[in-house]
Amino acid sequence: MEDLEKEIAKIKARNRRVEADKAWEVSWTRKILVLTLTYLVISIFFLFAKIEQPFINSIVPALAFVLSTLSLSVFKKVWIKLKR
Repeated sequence: MEDLEKEIAKIKARNRRVEADKAWEVSWTRKILVLTLTYLVISIFFLFAKIEQPFINSIVPALAFVLSTLSLSVFKKVWIKLKR
């Protein structure tokens, strides 16, 4: 009986971790962080590449990357439906 209680505790702990991961994946904090970090990396690259107006020109690729990652959940749902 004690082994069963330990297994149940492990399953509950795993479920909490999975729920936290799911919450992070759909959170606005993650989306804004991805956008910000992508923008900064592209801006730095554009600065070193001596591209004109690197901070303005970095907006489009950063937004495109974030939009592509946001749309993946839509495609994932479609894919899951097709696999059933």
